[in-house]
Amino acid sequence: MDRIQKALTEKGKKAFVPYIMAGDGGLETLKEKLLFLQECGADAVEIGIPFSDPVADGPTIQEAGIRALSRGTTLRKVLEKVQTFKTEISIPLILMTYLNPLVAYGLEKFAEDAETAGISGCIIPDLPIEEEDFILPSLKEHEISLIRLVTLTTPVERIKEIGSKATGFIYAVTVTGITGARNNFSGDLTNFLNMVKSNSSVPVLAGFGVSNADQVREVCKHCDGVIVGSKIIDLFEQEDLDGIRQLVGTAVEVRV
Repeated sequence: MDRIQKALTEKGKKAFVPYIMAGDGGLETLKEKLLFLQECGADAVEIGIPFSDPVADGPTIQEAGIRALSRGTTLRKVLEKVQTFKTEISIPLILMTYLNPLVAYGLEKFAEDAETAGISGCIIPDLPIEEEDFILPSLKEHEISLIRLVTLTTPVERIKEIGSKATGFIYAVTVTGITGARNNFSGDLTNFLNMVKSNSSVPVLAGFGVSNADQVREVCKHCDGVIVGSKIIDLFEQEDLDGIRQLVGTAVEVRV
């Protein structure tokens, strides 16, 4: 059992993983945000790396990325910053980055520096399982879990294949499209999450579109936890720390 899987299951509750964009508000705010989310009870934090062509991201995360890029945020600077305070972080940190910045960085060097910074996992949304072997050995060598995604349109056989290779958790995308708040979900979501769980030996977390307490409670009935991004970014932008604290705590209310 890797560190992420252990962190998401050992507390005997549904998991809540907030997403933040590194460098939004300046890299100097990253430590403060991570420590606050840790104090709120987050089970892990997904840290977005800003990228010029974020094909999976909706307007809120795209705008956060633009703000971060305008401040000169890079993958290298993020890893260097996290390394300076990694001993104060007790929950897993997961990077969400597209493939291009990793190739530009150098795959082995990235994995080495990510381990040094205390990173536990990596989400690469534009990396299909057919192409992952060129980076997987480096990640494994440095004990970094590759988090794989499945969607509502992923064929069952492919979900089984992904489930057989899964580490950390499976990221179940709850909508067809990009990230961002939704008012409701597809009626097929329950069956989809149940099917993914039945084919996975690691936790299944649902993300994309989850933005309020009612949605957290409803989605968590059918999986092991949620990932919330756009709403967390909005609440930080509004300086609504109480709102973040309440939202993070919602997952605790759902019976395991």
